[in-house]
Amino acid sequence: MSQTVTPELRRWIIEQASAGFSPESVLKAMLDAGWEESVAEKALERTLLDHLSTVSPQQLSAVAPEVREAVQAALGTGVRVPTIDLAGSPRRIDAGDRWVDVITHLNHPRVVVLGNLLSAEECDAIIESAKPRLARSLTVQTSTGGEELNPDRTSNGMFFNRGQTPEVTAVEERIARLVGWPVENGEGLQVLHYRPGAEYKPHYDYFDPDEPGTPTILKRGGQRVATLVMYLNEPTRGGGTTFPDVGLEVAPVRGHAVFFSYDRPHPSTRTLHGGAPVLEGEKWVATKWLREGEFK
Repeated sequence: MSQTVTPELRRWIIEQASAGFSPESVLKAMLDAGWEESVAEKALERTLLDHLSTVSPQQLSAVAPEVREAVQAALGTGVRVPTIDLAGSPRRIDAGDRWVDVITHLNHPRVVVLGNLLSAEECDAIIESAKPRLARSLTVQTSTGGEELNPDRTSNGMFFNRGQTPEVTAVEERIARLVGWPVENGEGLQVLHYRPGAEYKPHYDYFDPDEPGTPTILKRGGQRVATLVMYLNEPTRGGGTTFPDVGLEVAPVRGHAVFFSYDRPHPSTRTLHGGAPVLEGEKWVATKWLREGEFK
């Protein structure tokens, strides 16, 4: 009979680690309780990595040293990521062709909410250019490296090629200056249209290293390391961008954007995010994903 790892078991594992018990003693207790060794080992490893990678340094220091060392070794060293320079706590940033407002920001996860990133004219032009090419949105299928319809994403969308229109070119160059990342490292700008009830449930934007299709995806420019979601209009109600791990919701205001980066493909980045359901009106957004290297 197969054994299922329940939320109750995960909570118990976390409690034991927090109390200072070693992985070996926790594993022995699970085996003594009748758990199959392969199931117990996998449950122990995944639960500890997912939990301990998100706690504060003070909390991490309280667990058994061998647990702490295993977590830190598994996470490794993060890669360089696109960054918005917030030294000196600026209220506005010069993006070359326009001044962009800093609305708010977080350090963990690395999130910056921006105002005035796009003009009203740019928003309207991008929407009008996208409309004729809209189709049901696809997501990258990490199990194969292809694309698929995802029931968690109920929008319509399309992709521009880099530099496909004057407005897209201007926005891509502005983003590159703002975050210090080459234009060629960006995927094509994606435009999404959400009608009432449409949403995108919480997810990560990086590609899961454990999925068999990920090596194929990474050949086109490496991992995703940052995301910029730009709001092209304002729904009457709903449609915010949510970050469940930190209780943050960014309101969709035309011309505003939310930027976040992730230096490793792991939940420790706390970049779980989603598009809340549109309750009234419609929502148009443009998304720019940035890769480690040149996107081809």
